[in-house]
Amino acid sequence: MTLYCVKENKEIKQKYLMDFKDLIKSLGERVVKLKDNVLTEEATKNAFIMPFIKELGYDVFNPFDVVPEFTADLGIKQGERIDYALMKDSEPIILIECKWHGSPLNFQNSSQLFRYFHSTKAKFSILTNGIEYRFYTDLVETNKMDEKPFFVFDVTDMKDNQIEELKKFHKAYFDTEKIVNTASELKYMGELKTLIKEETTNPSPDFVKHFAKQVYSGVVTQKILDLFTDLVKKTFAQYFNDTITETLKTALTKEDNKDQKTATDMAAITGEPDNKIITTKEEIEGFLIVKSILRKSIPIEKIAYRDAQSYFAILFDDNNRKTICRLILDGNKKFVITFDDSKKEIKNEIKSLDDIYNLSDVLIETALRYEVTSNKEVK
Repeated sequence: MTLYCVKENKEIKQKYLMDFKDLIKSLGERVVKLKDNVLTEEATKNAFIMPFIKELGYDVFNPFDVVPEFTADLGIKQGERIDYALMKDSEPIILIECKWHGSPLNFQNSSQLFRYFHSTKAKFSILTNGIEYRFYTDLVETNKMDEKPFFVFDVTDMKDNQIEELKKFHKAYFDTEKIVNTASELKYMGELKTLIKEETTNPSPDFVKHFAKQVYSGVVTQKILDLFTDLVKKTFAQYFNDTITETLKTALTKEDNKDQKTATDMAAITGEPDNKIITTKEEIEGFLIVKSILRKSIPIEKIAYRDAQSYFAILFDDNNRKTICRLILDGNKKFVITFDDSKKEIKNEIKSLDDIYNLSDVLIETALRYEVTSNKEVK
């Protein structure tokens, strides 16, 4: 019984962490939509920062997980508190100082974090306005918070690699030693990126001279330096553009090959000519809506699609005998075909893709029915 529970808990944890990227992306979209109506620090905490803490796996209403208005009785200025402390084994592990989302973030307005950092067992602190998050530790001097953050991101514009780094702070993954081991690398890479960006858009004389001396045989006078400053800027811009173009070409070639294979496979299954099947942007959007509806009920990797000439099928386990629904979006009228317990087709007319959400219950029921069947087959 114990082994079964451990296995079940592990599977639940893995499933949740697979969705972490989607959850953070959704939070970023929420911030963009609401920020113009969030006018105070307290509103920023409630609308942006508490949901962020929740997505890190902490129960914001459980004092064993999160302590708001945290105070350490260690001689700190009376009445001063940290907005949140994330807890583990009754000790703070991450301190969070919050500002209104319109406030700029800098070391000067993190004085409370700085004072509390060396007075608690917390190894990490976060300064945030609900949009930008700055993570600090003590790389320079032990038990003294660094003046520069080792990890910075904008939740409304997060890169995949940043989400992977953030995942290390999730309650299910949190490992102080592992994070500290990568913090130094993150810090210096971040600073190098900033430096590279500055030097390639507004190159310093030393930077220009470094390249000029390698391609120009004469003396680098001020006139030559001015000339090469412009040339260096243009060359880097062209280089980056060429690199992006080449990357896109490679990605498009791979996607075309993948689409061709999918179309060929569908032609073999349906007998329909593959050159008549065109997957539209609207169909993909419909697929993503169905995927978002089902992601909390079944593993998202089990949701697939196959496009046919007359409909767009969304499948369980990429099995055409396990159709969750079919989308018909090409004509003047749009339909979602769902299925009852006896697999009888039900034709549902929709006015827009948003109407798919009205069919959430039947879609979830159908998908769960296939999952139960699939689990029995495995056993």
